[in-house]
Amino acid sequence: MDSGISYEQDGRQGESELGKLVDLHYGPLYRFAMSLTRNESDAGDLVQDTFFTFATKGHQLRDPAKAKPWLFTTLHRRFLERQRRTTRFPHLEISETIPDLPFVEPGLVDRLDGQALVGMLAQVEPRLQAAVALFYLEDYSYNEIAAILDVPLGTVKSRIARGLAQLKELVAHSGPVGHTTPKEPS
Repeated sequence: MDSGISYEQDGRQGESELGKLVDLHYGPLYRFAMSLTRNESDAGDLVQDTFFTFATKGHQLRDPAKAKPWLFTTLHRRFLERQRRTTRFPHLEISETIPDLPFVEPGLVDRLDGQALVGMLAQVEPRLQAAVALFYLEDYSYNEIAAILDVPLGTVKSRIARGLAQLKELVAHSGPVGHTTPKEPS
């Protein structure tokens, strides 16, 4: 493989070389993915994602002899990324989570506006605001927030709970959030 060729730039030659690469490494990559995921569909997705990544970034590989380790490393990293995402955002059936869901008045949902809600977040106590914003707006985990704010994990959980309580109170006591009601002519 010519390391200077981008698979996106030189279509025919890149497709041919990528095809050879797929023929040569698909089986071993798929078996490796199966050993990690134990699921045919997930293993196939990982292999496909790995080859897609190679098709878009493989031109950066300077030594074609290192394509195989690059593919296996990329597949393993993709697997770890998916595992972290699954751990962080688990898939749950709605019926399993109903007891954990907060009660929200039906009319409140019609009044909410994202920008107004972020504006209300600015009214939350600053030390609580940071934890809430990092968790809900930036999608950081509790452990990551603890490291960022340099506070214990329990403090992060407490700040998020108290910050949400303050935000909920602000929303409950505000008028229509983010929407203006038209004034009647006088």
